[in-house]
Amino acid sequence: MSAVTGGVPAGVALTVDEDLVRAVDFMKFDDGLVPAIVQDAADGTVLTVAYMDPEALRRTLDTGRTWFYSRSRQEYWQKGETSGDRQYVREVRMDCDGDALVVLVDQHGRGACHTGERTCFFRTVGRGPGVPRPKRG
Repeated sequence: MSAVTGGVPAGVALTVDEDLVRAVDFMKFDDGLVPAIVQDAADGTVLTVAYMDPEALRRTLDTGRTWFYSRSRQEYWQKGETSGDRQYVREVRMDCDGDALVVLVDQHGRGACHTGERTCFFRTVGRGPGVPRPKRG
């Protein structure tokens, strides 16, 4: 039985627009992978960037959990498989060129980053005047 988050069952197949799935341009890049920007569905925080090929996208759509392709390990991985920090997918969007995806998720557990941080983007390289420091953890 899947958990329910915000009234939506967690880890269930998404309603899919097959024409848009076919329109994702996986061949635009030499490795056949497109970037998948993962955002918190509730507040828009960018949690991580990973990569998907057609199989990772299909697994994500079919299971309602994020699946990616690891360029370094050359294998598929499901977020939370070992850490327990799962991402339940609410929506997948494609950009206007068909070469990038945004995956809106409900993040469960400590966070999206393997370091234990909520987001992989917890280090600020540059900040303008008057812009507050981001919250950590």
